Amino acid sequence: MPSTQLSNLAHLAPSYDALLCDVWGVIHNGIKAFPAAVEALVNYRAQGGVVVLITNAPVPSQPIIEMLDRLGVPRTAWDAIVSSGDATRALLAPYKGRIIHHVGPQTNDDALYEGLGLVRGQAAEAEVVVVTDLDHDDEEPEVYAPRVAQWLERNLPMICANPDKVVEHGDQLIYCGGALGDYYAERGGTVQMAGKPFAPIYDEAFRLAEVAAGRKLEKPRILGVGDSVRTDATGAAGFGIDLLFVSGSIHAAEIDAFANPDAAVIEALVAPSGARLAGFLPRLVW
Repeated sequence: MPSTQLSNLAHLAPSYDALLCDVWGVIHNGIKAFPAAVEALVNYRAQGGVVVLITNAPVPSQPIIEMLDRLGVPRTAWDAIVSSGDATRALLAPYKGRIIHHVGPQTNDDALYEGLGLVRGQAAEAEVVVVTDLDHDDEEPEVYAPRVAQWLERNLPMICANPDKVVEHGDQLIYCGGALGDYYAERGGTVQMAGKPFAPIYDEAFRLAEVAAGRKLEKPRILGVGDSVRTDATGAAGFGIDLLFVSGSIHAAEIDAFANPDAAVIEALVAPSGARLAGFLPRLVW
């Protein structure tokens, strides 16, 4: 069996017409962009490939575009963007005119709700809990135990706008909304998620890729690129596309991604997802 360890994206590029590429952990770490990754996407598109950015950010696409602009990621690096926020708005639409209980930074995610006619309120009067993130970066899900008990007592469903469990922020890993979603589900709560690894976000990403290409595309010619087994690998497997695994992000420490990566260890890490591993790189480079 050929080794899945690669030195660059250029090795795979001729085999794929489009990339469905993760953003946080692959293109940037929340503080700065990775120049080599940006260069790889620009070069891939220059050779005729399509790049759709697919992210679990709990906001619509426009704020993500603005963030990428601030980080210096040129618009020549991508064709389209689809976010968990975009997919989550479809789940929120039936609650128009009703009270929701928001968990996450109080103003950061306003764009998620814009135009939906939702009313934010306390859990005691809400019909659903909407989680965009934890309230503070230094928190863990267990901090929410008293609130979770109240939600469970009222049998409130949860819509989790960010299925990511952890994310790279600079040189740290911080918990995300997905960790709280898991915590709630493990205690018997009902949780809906629309971002990766779930089908709606991939269906939309594939549609956008075909629009950008101006023609029909075939899944064997689509490559998922991402750093998370939980979301990117599982999502690629469920959607039926190959995966380029970026090993030097949230899983870096457990697999020694930068020093001396063992292909067998990385393959074993990805294997439970069922993803077809086209290769792995510590960071995306051309």
